[in-house]
Amino acid sequence: MLKRRLLPTLLGLMLVALLGLVRLGDPLPVASIRDMGFDFYQRLLPRAGTDSPVRVIDIDDASLARLGQWPWPRSMFATLTDRLAELGAASIGYDVLFPEPDRLGTQNDTAFAAALGRTKAVLGFSVSAGAPPLALQPKAAIAVSGGDPAPSLPAILGAVAPLTVLSDAASGLGGLSLNARDTAGTVRRAPMLWSDGTNLYPALSLETLRLALGAPTLVALGDTRGGGTLEGVRVGPFTVFTTANGEVVLYDRPEQPAQSISAWALLDDGYASLRGEIEGRIVLIGTSAAGLLDLRATPLSPSRAGVLIHAALIDQIVSGQFLSRADWVQGLELLVMLVSGVLLVFVVLNLGPLAGLLVALTLVAALAGGSYAAFATRGWLIDATYPAAAALLVYTAMVYFQFSLTERNRLELRRAFGYYVAPELLTRIERSAAELKLGGEARPISVMFADMRGFTAFTEAHAPTETLGMLNTLFGALGREIVDRSGTIDKFIGDSIMAFWNAPVDVADHPRRAAEAALAMRARLAALNAEGKLQGIAIGIGLSTGDALVGNMGLESRFDYSAIGDTVNVASRVETESKIIGFDIAASDALRQAVPDLAWLEAGTVQLKGKAKRLPIHILVGDAALAQTPAFIALHEAHLSWLGGSGDLALCSALAARLDPRLARFYELIPGRADDFASSA
Repeated sequence: MLKRRLLPTLLGLMLVALLGLVRLGDPLPVASIRDMGFDFYQRLLPRAGTDSPVRVIDIDDASLARLGQWPWPRSMFATLTDRLAELGAASIGYDVLFPEPDRLGTQNDTAFAAALGRTKAVLGFSVSAGAPPLALQPKAAIAVSGGDPAPSLPAILGAVAPLTVLSDAASGLGGLSLNARDTAGTVRRAPMLWSDGTNLYPALSLETLRLALGAPTLVALGDTRGGGTLEGVRVGPFTVFTTANGEVVLYDRPEQPAQSISAWALLDDGYASLRGEIEGRIVLIGTSAAGLLDLRATPLSPSRAGVLIHAALIDQIVSGQFLSRADWVQGLELLVMLVSGVLLVFVVLNLGPLAGLLVALTLVAALAGGSYAAFATRGWLIDATYPAAAALLVYTAMVYFQFSLTERNRLELRRAFGYYVAPELLTRIERSAAELKLGGEARPISVMFADMRGFTAFTEAHAPTETLGMLNTLFGALGREIVDRSGTIDKFIGDSIMAFWNAPVDVADHPRRAAEAALAMRARLAALNAEGKLQGIAIGIGLSTGDALVGNMGLESRFDYSAIGDTVNVASRVETESKIIGFDIAASDALRQAVPDLAWLEAGTVQLKGKAKRLPIHILVGDAALAQTPAFIALHEAHLSWLGGSGDLALCSALAARLDPRLARFYELIPGRADDFASSA
């Protein structure tokens, strides 16, 4: 048993190791599923917050309908900027690109530049690998504390930048791009700092917050251990905790409709009424219009304007609510996955699938609960999806391995005993191990004993290997005829076979099946002799039917499914008497009465060993078709006449010789069996 479990154990441990290597490689599907798990946590527990310090001037579809299609002349942006300054905006950030001159003339660009110069305004650039290098210098002074983080920051390989006349007038310059490497276009992390290899540039959200706070400098907190990574950015009194490559994990909150103001309202004559919404707040200008293609997915929304994501980042920084995924987390996840996998391997193989399922479900619940608790209480992002999926995969694989092991054992059992035990018995044993216990039941059965004639002489004339080969051929062929007719081969006793029908499962018309099996065995033996596979081998068969005790018999540690009782003894004695009466198939009167339509001939009465009275027996000449032939009908009538005292035995012998040469010996021996036929008469 230990050896049989060794292979599944090794396969299970190899699967656990392979899953560990996959996790270390962290391919895209694994990362995507992990991110979706963290998205689910945010949907369960979104970031809390009160009134936002940010207002968004939204160039929405309503504004485009009222004020004209995009692009708007820069004079309108000049008006927007001046009115926001008039209403007391703390700073203004444009999530809009201005890379080309105004189509209506440079005077509009000049007017917009003048308006930008009169307030704290930030323009942005968009990172694009196919664009020219960024030629603009950063507006913010960025001091570095600790190691230089530039090598780990998102690189500016190219950028779409605002016009020089506009960027020169603006107080700040920031990156508008929200994705550095997120999958499927969903914004889950946003860069706070960018690097062109020489200079560091802040994101739009960080730069707009800096101007609102009046902070002249940003402080990049590099890794003090010299790892060349970023730990955070300090802006005024706020510390922005980032990933090693300078990104903030977006902790999303449901969209706040009151945070957005339609751009047309600010350009309308009644704009002064908006002072309460604008004064002292950071203002971002961007678009939610579907046609302007600045809509992104976030953990809480499949479609959100980019400017609202910038606003959410500022909210998150001011509220101090950050999500983190420390360096040690991946090691913890890997360790938990490996321990869980190894535990399931041994539980399933040693305690079974049900215990393994309970352990697997407990592990999944513990992983999910612990991960969510870490998220809710500490803001830690600990992945439960991969360890949980790995645990379920290992459980499924081990159940399959165990099933394969059980199935292999079952197939071995069938291969070993399929020629000797009825398929119904094997199925019953496989279905319920409780059947394998001592005890039995009384039930009607039909019993067969078959014995090889002249076995002793055969063994004297042949080597043991030849004898064994002959027996294997004989028993294999005859046993198949029994099993094919729903018989159960009880045992092989030297050169004999014992079989029975109607146990352990019900077999309809079992006396007929036993008789048909005997006829099939006769035909099969004749074919084997004719083909030369056997050399003149003959058998004798005894049949009986009646009640017997069937069940498991023997010791508690070793027992056989067998049958005992008078019916079994009668079948055995009848087979012995078949030698005396000179015919290969003999049966008790009970079996003949159960199948009267076959070709039977009365063989007198015999004194069976252990029986007080003589019992009538019959020989089975052939099947029901033979019984209807004129030749057999003539023989049968002549045989009955002779039994009645008015017939001629010589006539019977002559008719028998024409019907079946095997009957010659039967009639030849009748004169010497006067007592047998005297009793039957």
